[in-house]
Amino acid sequence: MKNLPAHTGFEEKQVRTALLLAAGTGSRLAPLTDRTAKCRILVNEISILERLVDTLRLHNFKRLVIVVGHQANSIRDFLGTQAGGMKITYITSPVYKTTNNIYSLWLARREIDEPFLLIESDLVFNPEMLKDMLLPDRIAVSKLQPWMNGTTVTINSHHKVKSFHKDIQKTDERQYKTVNIYSLSMQTWELVRKRLDHRISNNMVNGYYEAVFSDMVTEGCLSFTPVLFDADRWYEIDTIADLHAAALMCSLHHQSPALIPAHEGAQPGHLGLSPLRQAVTSPYSNQRWA
Repeated sequence: MKNLPAHTGFEEKQVRTALLLAAGTGSRLAPLTDRTAKCRILVNEISILERLVDTLRLHNFKRLVIVVGHQANSIRDFLGTQAGGMKITYITSPVYKTTNNIYSLWLARREIDEPFLLIESDLVFNPEMLKDMLLPDRIAVSKLQPWMNGTTVTINSHHKVKSFHKDIQKTDERQYKTVNIYSLSMQTWELVRKRLDHRISNNMVNGYYEAVFSDMVTEGCLSFTPVLFDADRWYEIDTIADLHAAALMCSLHHQSPALIPAHEGAQPGHLGLSPLRQAVTSPYSNQRWA
């Protein structure tokens, strides 16, 4: 993966707001999620949420908007209204038990009015890989591995996303797994909001926002530039088995500094779960698209 070319005024163009979708129940991680939000689960003694805040801080983000639902107070009490040099804003989903991520994204339509990074609350990844996601209209993707499933994309000769697919397809075209990290420009966000409004007004609350992106890419009104994430440097955690697998991956054993301010009522620190098996660190590997 090549580094981004030099951009004049890159700092002015950089996305500095992040949106974290963290309303889901994380039922497949029970009993760990019975009393806490999914993003508060530990991976090698550091929670998913703390890892994310650390990463956003390293990349100079100034604002984090979080859609909360299940065990919302476990997130609020941990972060408060300031963390990692960022202002924290919360949006509460009152129907998180019966809706999906399309509804969570729709809830943010009035709160976010600037380019932003969209990220799911079940991801752990090496912080360095986010650097190429800091400009708008990018999508994080990864080469397919045997353990991966879910949404994939194909990429055209102009290095843009050609199409989305719900599952891994049997095709001659090379497919890449979506990592569930996107950056959106204001122009793209305005178009996406209209699509979200239409779907939610038609009670399509159990869908996924990827379906919106897929339609827009097919119609030619959305252009995503893919950013390759090394397959051995990120993991999506949906189950207990995923949690243990993530603990064994390289680059996921970094020690986070004390980011969380000691605001009144905050409860920084770990959840008291047993530490997972020590991760085996392997050297950085540069992957190519081919």
